[in-house]
Amino acid sequence: MTDKRVALAAVAGAHGVKGEVRLKLFSDSAASLAQHQNVYVGGAERRLLFARDGGKTAIARFEGVADRTAAEALRGSLVEVDRSALPALEEGEYYHADIVGLPCVDRDGKPVGTVATVENFGAGDLLEIELPNGKRSLIPFRDGVADLEDGRIVLDPEFLA
Repeated sequence: MTDKRVALAAVAGAHGVKGEVRLKLFSDSAASLAQHQNVYVGGAERRLLFARDGGKTAIARFEGVADRTAAEALRGSLVEVDRSALPALEEGEYYHADIVGLPCVDRDGKPVGTVATVENFGAGDLLEIELPNGKRSLIPFRDGVADLEDGRIVLDPEFLA
């Protein structure tokens, strides 16, 4: 079984003419991305030569990307690492990738859906729950509303729209 991959950035386009790319970061900083030597870019494993802050975006260079044309061809590609390459977390912390796909149950253990995505619009994490009928509902990922317990989300169905 292959390790789950976690997206840390997406290639926004080329930067200059020497193969550098602009990145939209999903992680906290270019420095956290730079800690990884090997990454997957568009699914292909590549060595990360450097990643640095570039103002509003990050700038990076990957082995085998030597000019603007090659850099531009990566536009829209995800920059991912194996989940096992990420640092261990403190109690109560989680990576979004660990939450997506978890089953959701009510307080009595009855299945109510699956976590489709985790969103954050600035006021805390929201779980998008896919219900059995295919509809989706956003609920706050807060104690008492949606709790992570034993590899599943125990939620209050009153919050499902």
